[in-house]
Order: sequence, then C-alpha cells, then structure tokens
Amino acid sequence: MSILIGLDIGGTTTHGLRVEDGHPVQEAVGGSANVQNVSPEEASRALAGVLGELGAGAADVVVAGAGGVDTPADAEALRTLVAAHTGSARIVVVHDTRLVLAAGGCSTGIAVIAGTGSAAWGAAPDGREARAGGWGHLLGDEGSGYWLGRELVRRALARLDDGLRPDALDRAVLARCGLTEPGALIERFHGGADRGFWAGLSRVVFEAAPHDDDALQLVDRAAGALADLAATVSRRLELAGPVVVGGGLARHQPLLRRRLREAAAARGLGELRVLERDPVHGAVALAHRR
Repeated sequence: MSILIGLDIGGTTTHGLRVEDGHPVQEAVGGSANVQNVSPEEASRALAGVLGELGAGAADVVVAGAGGVDTPADAEALRTLVAAHTGSARIVVVHDTRLVLAAGGCSTGIAVIAGTGSAAWGAAPDGREARAGGWGHLLGDEGSGYWLGRELVRRALARLDDGLRPDALDRAVLARCGLTEPGALIERFHGGADRGFWAGLSRVVFEAAPHDDDALQLVDRAAGALADLAATVSRRLELAGPVVVGGGLARHQPLLRRRLREAAAARGLGELRVLERDPVHGAVALAHRR
C-alpha cells in the first residue's frame, strides 16, 4: 500500500490529507506552520500535531504546499521542518498556488490564492511558469483577508483624523476588537495580534456590504487586486486561463466570488473557477508529476 501525505500550509491553518493507494482516507487540521507567520518552533509543533494524527511516519511521499516558498532556501527550510516528522518519506515542497491549480484538475492555467494572504501563479503548455504577488503582509497581500482587515482599521483611523464620529462600519470593527474608540486600534494593531485575527476582521466587510457603500467598495477593491494578480501572470505567459481560485476568503464569500468574476472578465481573463474542494487534494496530482 502506498501512502501519500498532502499538506496545505496557510497563514492561519495547516490542512493535512492522508491518501492510501490513491484514495483519501483521513484529514487533520492544525495551526499555521508557515514561518512567515509563526516561529520555527510553533511551525514544528503544528506539523507534529497534523502529521502525527495522519501517521506520516509511514508515508512514502509528502507533498507540502505553503506561501512564501520563493527560493530553493525557502523550500529546503520547510523540507527540514517536515522531515523531522515523516521518517524516510520523499518530500516535495511547492508554493501553495500549485496545489490550487492541481486541485482544480488543471496542469496549465492560472491559480489565485484568496485567503489570509494572496498570490497568483501560472503554468503554460510550453512549460513556462510565472507568479505575481505572494510578497507577504508587510509588502503586499492585496485583496486578502488580512488586507481587508487592515483597510478597515486604516479607514477608521482616517475618519478619526478627519474629526468624524465612528459610523456603523467603524463601530462594527471596534466591537470585533473589543474596543470603544478608534484611537485604541493603533495599539491593538501593533500589539501582537496575529495575521489570522486581522484576516478574520474581514467578515465585517462582507456583513456590511449589502447596506454600506464603503464596505462594498472595499470588496470591489479586493476583487480588483486579485484579478490584477491573475492578469499579471496572464500577460507574462500569454495565457488567458482557466483561472482557478482557492483560499478560504474566496470559498466562503459569495459576494467576493461574483465581483472577482466581473473583474476578471473586465481584464480579458478566461473561465474562472472557484475550487469546490480543499487545495490539499492537489497534492495527489503533484506527487504523480514529480
């Protein structure tokens, strides 16, 4: 019996899948093991929990996808963390966008991550590859859950600077943060709350969007930013699509999906598909290709 372990290491969670002879048999979820977001010690603990639950010590192959795998050194660092919990398994490390495209049943096309962070990657029929974004929350991640949360905070603080009283959207942000006045958001934002917390604040945008123009504009800006990432890859590869979108934000927010389809069409992109299954399932296809 061959055993494959797939890992989708996101900014908030690590999703693991055990596959035996090509059939998924078990899943496990733990905290983020992405060293862009947590310390190597925390990442190792998260991996130990997920991989231990999946019995990864008996695995033949482990395919791990994560954001921030941009260089051979990044890949080797993650491979080392995974290897501590997987015995003699062959370990394949890829950027998490590759899981998305593979999970969508495509060997060529453009993958977009819309989750805690954001990124796009594409593969052309002639073997060329290109990516856009995925720079991390300090440099980019436009259109992501974290970006939306941060933009809500920036909006509330800009209104405070203008001498305006908190409106309904500001009050919703303050309530989620357990605060009573906008100025306190500065200390809270810089006070150590992790990316997952601020990404979770993005729910405020989608709850308010049906009746708040500013919230709807934020959704449109997010959709435009994500479509721009896909369009950058499209131009470089001379490839219109398909565009496969994964990540918790896209999967759980129908309004973002609708606006993203509109934004993609406006940029001349081809068919846009939102993943109906978790990206970790792409590990099976990737293992067979490598």
